[in-house]
Amino acid sequence: MAAEKIFYTSKLVIVWQLLFATLQISGIDSNLNLPTNHLKYYFNSFPKVADECRNDPGCPYKSHLDTKACWGYESNCKTENAFSTPRCPGDHKGWVSSKKAQIDTFYSQGDFGYVRDQRKELTMLCEPLFLDDSSLECSEHMRFCRGRNIMINFTNLVNKKEPIRYKMDVLEEGQIGGHCRLYEQRLNDNTDQMSPLQSWGPELKNFRELPHRPIQHGDCDVIIKEPTYIMKIDAVVNMYHHFCDFLNLYASLHVNQSHPSSFSTENHIMVWESYSYRSAFQDTFSAFTSNPLWDLKTFRGKVVCFKNVVFPLLPRMIFGLFYNTPLVYGCEGSGLFTAFSEFILHRLHVPLYNRNNSKIRVTLLSRDTQYRRILNEDELVEALKKNSRYEVQKVVYNKMIPFKQQLEITRNSDIFIGIHGAGLTHFLFLPEWAVGFELYNCEDVNCYKDLARLKGVKYLTWENRSKLMEHDPETHPHNGAHAKFINYEFDVDEFLKIVKKAEKHVKNHDAFKKFIERRAEWQVKADERRPRSEEL
Repeated sequence: MAAEKIFYTSKLVIVWQLLFATLQISGIDSNLNLPTNHLKYYFNSFPKVADECRNDPGCPYKSHLDTKACWGYESNCKTENAFSTPRCPGDHKGWVSSKKAQIDTFYSQGDFGYVRDQRKELTMLCEPLFLDDSSLECSEHMRFCRGRNIMINFTNLVNKKEPIRYKMDVLEEGQIGGHCRLYEQRLNDNTDQMSPLQSWGPELKNFRELPHRPIQHGDCDVIIKEPTYIMKIDAVVNMYHHFCDFLNLYASLHVNQSHPSSFSTENHIMVWESYSYRSAFQDTFSAFTSNPLWDLKTFRGKVVCFKNVVFPLLPRMIFGLFYNTPLVYGCEGSGLFTAFSEFILHRLHVPLYNRNNSKIRVTLLSRDTQYRRILNEDELVEALKKNSRYEVQKVVYNKMIPFKQQLEITRNSDIFIGIHGAGLTHFLFLPEWAVGFELYNCEDVNCYKDLARLKGVKYLTWENRSKLMEHDPETHPHNGAHAKFINYEFDVDEFLKIVKKAEKHVKNHDAFKKFIERRAEWQVKADERRPRSEEL
């Protein structure tokens, strides 16, 4: 079995080199558009592109060449060269037997080790024999799949009267397939997690071997030449759940990384439902594609052939990212989550501003909802404003504030405060020195604590239950009070004590100290450049 796995792994490399044979770039990719600190990892992943840059006098990336940098999932990546290494200062509480096992477990659960394992699991389910043949390969349980020259028959969609979302019967037997050697038993063995958002089993169980090449034989009404990502997405109204989609799409770029164009936006994204996509967070898709989104209405009634298609990691996989991530105790700082945050902020052009002082920027997120409101939030804000060391703002992240502006506020916050709710997904976009203060977790202890751990920011929450007051509006939808369906009032002194603890963490953080030092240097240089007349 091990020899068979090695044989198929070598086949995968060959197949995907063929897959992108028509996509070779000439010159350095002008659409590279990656965060500066990611460039060395990119060039080390693609030595031929690095050589091209090295020999091109006009290449602007020469300072990012000739390193040993690696993301962490490559087979030859040494720990000291990896994008990051998890920090595990805490007790693992019996999860594992050693500190090394604790670090390795965290890395596999929620870091680039997860990508590494998906790449290792890739197995050919439908094998090509010639260049123009189709291919299909997937990781275990069909969490991630990719294919070449794949036919999908959408003709039956014209007969479906109800809108399609979270359906497992979109395709019927034979409505997806390719001209390749199908390993039926292997295909069937991986359809063991049949749920709309857990695997691609509901769709790919219908994959069949076709008697001829669909594109050359003229079976296709539409041929898509650009790489296409087909996504089954979670609740688009909820930032926490929708960002599971985006995080998994980003992780899938790494799982799929086999060509220099892997991070290009010259692709297509199809949402696997018939509802027209609208979301307060839709700007995030522009980080991944420069084209309008497609959905199941786009090709209804058509037979479509995809030259290159990717079925990305899904938002509710068993032991997936990040909704169902089981995290070992005592660890923090996922490089994957940090890279995702940096990637999104860079692609959406969200700035980190210089400071004209060293005050701690405190942001309190207010809720304009029926439940989990902070009833005395104005009192808390006024108490904060009395401290001359703080710059304080209260914000409501709703449709009145565009999402990019929300990210801008978050990225420039040192302490971000809010009660339990999807808005705390903004923890993902805090600077590394920041503190995420979940004012009260409403008895959902690990949700945003784990998200903060994955991002690598300090997490604090309310601990003294005797110093908060619950106000039950008695309108709970299920006839009984629940911590998520009531409102709260918080003791001011206790609140300030926790914020002071957060302040201490920020001020002692090396990255914050360096940031403030750079601010001082910028100010000196600005003063030196200022005309003498301005000083008179």
